[in-house]
Formats: sequence, C-alpha cells, structure tokens
Amino acid sequence: MADPTRHPGSREEDAWLSDEQLEHCAPAETEPFQSPVPTRMVSNGEYMPYPQTRQQQHVEHRIKELAETASKKLGISRRQFLEGTGGLAASFIAINEAFGSPFFKVSPVEMYEPAAYAEQGTPADVFVFDDQTHIVRSSTNGPNGLRALAQGPGPVSEGAGYSSNPFNGTGGNPAGVDELGSPWTDWNPAQLGPSSPPNSGPDTTALGEFHLGQYINRMYLQAQTSVSIISNANIALFTPPGGGTPGPASNITQSLVSEILTGYQTSQCRDFINALAGSTRALAHGQIYPGPGNLADPAFGDYTQWQIEFCQPDSWKGYNVAFAASISPGAPFTMWRLDDEKIAYPIYGIIAQNKGQLRKHPGFFNICIHKGLSAAGTQPGGPNNTPDYGNPDDIVKAATNWPQFNWVIYHACIRPSFWMLQALQDIENLPGAMAPTLLRDSYGHSVPNIRWSTQMAQIAGGRYQSGAEPTSNSPSSHDRLRNVYAELGTTMASMIVTFPTVWAHLIGQLLYYMGEDNIVFGSDSLWYGGPQWQIDALWRFQIPDQIQDKWNYPSLDDNAKRKILGLNSARLYGLQGRTARAVGTRGSAYKQGDLPDYASFMQPGSPIDTVLHGPGYPTPITPASLLPDDNFTKMRKDYAEMGLGRSNTRFGWIRNRA
Repeated sequence: MADPTRHPGSREEDAWLSDEQLEHCAPAETEPFQSPVPTRMVSNGEYMPYPQTRQQQHVEHRIKELAETASKKLGISRRQFLEGTGGLAASFIAINEAFGSPFFKVSPVEMYEPAAYAEQGTPADVFVFDDQTHIVRSSTNGPNGLRALAQGPGPVSEGAGYSSNPFNGTGGNPAGVDELGSPWTDWNPAQLGPSSPPNSGPDTTALGEFHLGQYINRMYLQAQTSVSIISNANIALFTPPGGGTPGPASNITQSLVSEILTGYQTSQCRDFINALAGSTRALAHGQIYPGPGNLADPAFGDYTQWQIEFCQPDSWKGYNVAFAASISPGAPFTMWRLDDEKIAYPIYGIIAQNKGQLRKHPGFFNICIHKGLSAAGTQPGGPNNTPDYGNPDDIVKAATNWPQFNWVIYHACIRPSFWMLQALQDIENLPGAMAPTLLRDSYGHSVPNIRWSTQMAQIAGGRYQSGAEPTSNSPSSHDRLRNVYAELGTTMASMIVTFPTVWAHLIGQLLYYMGEDNIVFGSDSLWYGGPQWQIDALWRFQIPDQIQDKWNYPSLDDNAKRKILGLNSARLYGLQGRTARAVGTRGSAYKQGDLPDYASFMQPGSPIDTVLHGPGYPTPITPASLLPDDNFTKMRKDYAEMGLGRSNTRFGWIRNRA
C-alpha cells in the first residue's frame, strides 16, 4: 500500500525503505561519478544498499585518477573517456590494483588507443565452440533466477520477482560478499544491466529472452561463436493432472511434459538453425534416461534407441541429480550415479551398440555429465556428499570401464551452487572454511581444496590418493584418465568477475592435473546473456604470478586459451581443417546465411514455433521396437549384403525311425 505521506508516483512512494533509511540514500543517477563498472552497490528500493566498501572506494578513486590523466592527454572530457574503450581499460587496471593481482590482461596504452584495446581483446580468428548452451521451449516463459543472479539489483530483477541475490546465503551457500565487497554484483555490465534486457521478455519464439530467436541473436550475431551445442535438462518433476505436489515421474512422457526443452525439440532447433545458416552452426544433445525401465517405456519403448532414430543426437547429456533413472517399468524415477552397473551401464551399452552413428555424428560417444552446483547438504560429511548429487567418486570406475567414451564433466564438478564464497573461504582459510583446506595428491603436491573440482582434476590426472578427501569413497586414480574432460559452463561465469581468486586457482589446477587439451569452454548461455562477455573475459584473464609460482600452476597462455575456447571441442566432435576455423576467416566452412532474418521464419504458427509449443515429441509416438527401419532390420540387411545365405538349419526333434 502506498505511503500517504509520500508524493504519489514518486520514487519514494515506490520504495520499500523507511523514511529514516531514505535519509541515508540518494538516487543512483545522482552519483556524480558514473564508472564503466560498478563501484558501489545499487538497490532497487526493496532493501537497504550496503555502503561502499574500502576496496570499492580504492577502485573508484583509481579510475578517477586514470581517467583525469588520460582524458587531458586525449583532449576530451572525462565523461567521453569513460564512455569509450579507454574507460574500460582504466577500470581493468584499477581492479587489478585493488586486488593486488593482475587478473586481467590490460596495458596503459589501451586507455589511449582503441586499436590497442581491440588488439588485447579476443582475436577475430579464434575458433569458438560453445559446449553448453540452453534454449527454453516457447510454451514456457517464466523469469529465471540465474539471470537475476548475473544481472544484479535493479528494475529487471525486481520485475522478475527478485529483491536480493537468489543464491547468496540460500541452498547451503554461506551468506556474505564477493571479492568486490558486494553481496550482489552485476557480472556483465556491458550486456546485462539493471534496466535491460528483460527477464524473461515477450512470450514469443522470436523475442522471448530465453527462446530460440534470442538464442540465434546472442549466440551467432552478437558473439563470435562458430559452433554451439544445444543442451537439455531432464531435471523436471512431474505435477499430477489437476494439481498436487510435484514429484518424480514414472515414465518418459510424464518427464518430458515438464522439461524446458526435450531431446526432440533440441534436435529440431539444431536442424532449424543449420538450415537457416546453410552450414553446421548447432549440434544437439540427446538425453540420458538410465535404468532398465527406460528400455521398456510404455510409449517410447527403448527411449535411448528412440532418440537415436528420431533425434540423431550429436552427443549425450545426463544429470546424476535428476530424477531420471527407472529401476523397472512404472517405478518412480530416481537419481543415479555413473558407475551403477544395473542402472547406468545398460544405457551405455545401447549407445556403444550404435557406434555406426559415429560416421555421421563424430561426437556420438561424448557423454556430457552435469556434476556440481549443488551446495545443500553436500559439505564434507553431509548427507548429500554423494555421486548422485554430483561428487566425483563414480568417475574412476565409469571412465575406466568405458574407455571408448569421452566423459565431459560439466561445470568442472564445482560444489558451491552459483555463489562461490565457500570456495574463497576454503582457499584463503577464512572463517567458515571446511577442513582439509589443502588436498595432497599421490605425488606429494598439495593445492587449495576447491570441493569436488580439485578432487575431479586429481582423479583425471591419475594423482588422486584414496582418503585424501576424508569423506570421499573414491578409489585412487593411478593412471591418467585421458578420456575425462572438464567443462567450464557457469563455473567460470560465476567466478571470473566476482571471485577471480577462486577462478585463478581452479583454472590453474585444471591445467596442472588435466592439461590444456582436456578443458573445454561452455557459457551456459542464455542464462547469463550472450557468450561474448565470457569469451572476452577468458581471453583477457591471466593467473597472477604470485599464485602461479606458489602452487606451480602452468601458464594460461594464448595457445591454451585457443584450445579451451574451441579447438579441444573441435577434436572431440570431429571438426578438422576448415571446420575448425572461425566464422569470417579465410577458408571457414561456417556461414551466417539467413540467420539475421531469424524472426521472419519463426512467427506464430510456423513449423518451428509449433514444435516449441508442442508436447516435445512427434505424435502419434512410434515405439523404437516397432520402427520399420530399426536396428534388427539394418542387421538383417547387412547380413544379406555380406553374401551370407539363409540358414536352413532347423532346431527341435524329428522322427527318423519307423
């Protein structure tokens, strides 16, 4: 209810702050110094903003000094300087100085020469392969907490129903401030601001912020992405008809109803994008639904085989934490672990039996697994510190038993859930740290213990010693697992701006144990806007010398960055030669085609719009076992083509005596 003492329509009337609180505040636009990056917390009026921290004061003071000097030399106003690339360069320099570490590669000359700034940025010829991206089906258009987390406080987050950082102090995360001294810092001021873009935007396929149209716009038109994988998440719970408490599904159809994008819709988006472009710009994940029950689903039959026949997946995506495993037909779905011989291995077997798919889809044996981003009860000794919630205890056995597969561990298996304060506390042994804060490998080398990620890196590097993490049940890893890869989606985005010390250690450990050939870039867009800001941030980031020298981390040099940003995934997905060159470079196989005109091809009622508003699968459903060209039919055809005659041998009994 409006406060009658405040002027109708005024900002004071809209604010939830008391008059006493308002006496200590001022409108953000009246701040005399508007920096290219935030230097103090901005409240949307629903909560009292934190005062500017000492570190933020230092950053602001230094930006002013640099801007004053540079603008005079350039003969322009300070405001003009701060609005250009020189202002961004000054901000990077000030942040490096405030942290006391050169986290971002930047030189003073960039304040004066836009060409120098561009030269330090991501080169145009870098091949970018985004290994994890998301589209939401058009029939779903709610606001998203991950976008609010990255967007920070302001009208957009407020309009989406978020008045504070949705992950700070919730879901098992400790409450506090990031390395910039704020409880809710905008990750990407250039693309995500307090006033735009909307969360979630218009309810159309073309304009919805998380829908197909904006995916094309931000992924291929606003960023230098050459190829992206469209992912999907079978983590939905089923709501019974007529309402009720959501719970695990008991068949595939029930699960697909609630998913943000089904495997079939994923494949249709891929085919639509590639048809518009006239080249392969998108790939598609199939979904891992493990367990014997999902080999005999009442509607789809063998659902893994059904996806192979109808969706032609380029690789596979699974969530241990998802209620997706079926012990038997009709049983409620459960969470699962990678090394379960009764639940997971039958599905691996189906994928392996279809190895002929590798000819058309070279990444068909890439098993991409969501692990991490799960803080509630997963602390050392916690009830959920198990592989089905994301810890890496199941990796050694699965990767060893199935060496033909590449195991791409998404999010680099990071334990904290989107808010990385716990990892910082552990690294710097601050109050709230959880022992052991160092993890010693089998070679006697110790590094800061970033829960689950450090252990996963040591496992992949063949250096994990059983018992090093006291509450872990992982066996020792004696040999390097060259078929295990770390993917960076969300993990890098949630650290590189707000917790750069954590990111420096994490990327250093991945390089040290796994090597630059086994790390792949993923942005988890569109949750955090387009991927270009992450591409640029990774390219400019460097591990500070004092961290690198103390812990013996390798250098994150330009060669390593090129591999991580695209060349490693190009190898995993069979993209060689011309197909591993950036869009627009000489000899590149990639085209824009009609992508700029995407909106005209997805109007209401169009084929792709219909698919994305539909149930998520073609109807009527043809079970895999009844397909006219199923695997048995193919085997019989192959048998005939090999020239093998019909066998006339009969089995049973005959009478040969009177």
